[in-house]
Amino acid sequence: MADAALRLKGLVEQLLGAPLPVRVRAWDGTEAGPPDAPVLVVRNRRALRRLLFKPGELGLARAWVAGDLDVDGDLYAALDALADLIWERGEDARTLGQALRDPEVRAAARGLLRLAGPPLPPAPPAEEMRRRRGHLHTRRTDKRAISHHYDVGNDFYELVLGPSMVYSCAYWPAPESAGGTLEEAQRDKLELVSVKLGLKPGMRLLDVGCGWGSMAIHAAREHGVDVVGVTLSQEQAAYARKRVAEEGLTDRIEIRVQDYRDVTDGPFDAISSIGMAEHVGAEKYLQYARHLYALLKPGGRLLNHQIARRPQRDESAYDVDAFIDAYVFPDGELAPVGTTVTQLERAGFEVRDLESIREHYALTLRRWVANLEAGWDRATGLVSPGRARVWRLYMAASALAFEHNRIGVNQVLAVRTPESGTSGLPLRTRTWN
Repeated sequence: MADAALRLKGLVEQLLGAPLPVRVRAWDGTEAGPPDAPVLVVRNRRALRRLLFKPGELGLARAWVAGDLDVDGDLYAALDALADLIWERGEDARTLGQALRDPEVRAAARGLLRLAGPPLPPAPPAEEMRRRRGHLHTRRTDKRAISHHYDVGNDFYELVLGPSMVYSCAYWPAPESAGGTLEEAQRDKLELVSVKLGLKPGMRLLDVGCGWGSMAIHAAREHGVDVVGVTLSQEQAAYARKRVAEEGLTDRIEIRVQDYRDVTDGPFDAISSIGMAEHVGAEKYLQYARHLYALLKPGGRLLNHQIARRPQRDESAYDVDAFIDAYVFPDGELAPVGTTVTQLERAGFEVRDLESIREHYALTLRRWVANLEAGWDRATGLVSPGRARVWRLYMAASALAFEHNRIGVNQVLAVRTPESGTSGLPLRTRTWN
């Protein structure tokens, strides 16, 4: 079809009832749209079929992961331009149904179907994790979800995360200028957690969701504590144990492949949970908080470092992000920070400090994206091209979500305050002891 881009642009704008905010380059090489806008490359008609049979974010994600859609130029600018289509319109079937009552919208949909051509919708890319029926966040389903995300190869994570091997928000000294290296900022984050927990020689720390062992190693090496680290990922555990041995810390650190619910050898003086609680799930969160509370000594501290979403007007209508759930963090759930604080307090904790570090995560993600892009050829060799595209899209989109305050990240310090009421914290909590 001659001039497919112009035809595609016109039909999409008729369907949306708004101008397309990007320039389109179609499979026939033609282009249409604002000359200075980011370029969305539609490599084939299959991309249209994916979008038509799964409108919204998931259809776009499938086309991106499969390589049917691409961006020529700045990915962040393209995602920013498409933000209203991806995040604001969403995938509400009722809204789509209402729109299709309009004769012009129906005509545009029929035109896009003709342009897309047969056959019926293609299968999702192999990297998509199919949701299974049944209860979420059992030990079996959690292990499966964690394996999907983390057991993709330690070499791949080394490329993305860099030498620190920390897969959570770093702590930057100058967010305005993004000064300092990623490794320095991650070291500062681990030290911030250690200081908030008041780690001292001889203490016993539980690191829940210990990843590749970075927090455990930092706490043992820099603060002289004994550490139990738990993860559900076999690959993470093997990597962490190797690092512990290389540091000469095997007498101070034990790395386990273990569900946090199966940890029974408390009490601990302190617990760190860094980027793990997002996997717990709303229905299990109070159980999570109560179990950690039970594992702490009276006066012990919990540092809960967790991503949060903005509250919804109707919380009962909240649904998980379709792309993240299918490709990135299966069964992961985000909660507003107020909900997290409430659940921790219901479990018995006294919440003593909350620090939002939202802007820090945007900076961290942009560094991870830069690492991935710089090592793209090696990354696609270590995993599949589709898997690498998943990581590039989700990290870039997440960076923008943090920058625009669609999501945040918070460090919540909570104490198992003894009956005496003495928390053990200084009167001025920002002068951490």
